[in-house]
Amino acid sequence: MQQNLGNIMTSNVFTIKETQSLQEAASVMSEHNIGVVPVVNNSGQMTGIITDRDITLRSTAQGEAAQTPVSQAMTAQQVVQATPDMDVHEAAEMMSQQQIRRLPVVENGQIVGMVALGDIAVDNQYDNEAEEALSSISTPSAPQK
Repeated sequence: MQQNLGNIMTSNVFTIKETQSLQEAASVMSEHNIGVVPVVNNSGQMTGIITDRDITLRSTAQGEAAQTPVSQAMTAQQVVQATPDMDVHEAAEMMSQQQIRRLPVVENGQIVGMVALGDIAVDNQYDNEAEEALSSISTPSAPQK
């Protein structure tokens, strides 16, 4: 039976504006126990995504201040996203190919949900997809020289 992301996604998604600070983004993550926050502009359109890892590697490790705008550390180009009517199998394949654990679900440019690899894994009919995606995502990359 084919199932779409709209049926398994988390629809209560916390977002942050691109002009807000990294400290505010980290506070949202800490308060809600999440590791990723979609970034939106004043119109609510998704413009990027920021992860706890982005904050660490693109700001803290570079000596950037906590008041640095989110736009300076977020991933903005080619953010992988899905639609609510996308098939779960297709989403799992996309997550595997792109090596991502969380997939924003967007409709008309607005964030409407988030699907995590765990959301797919908890449904027994998607065990193989979740296992394949995790295997690809967890493949270690070579250290940078």
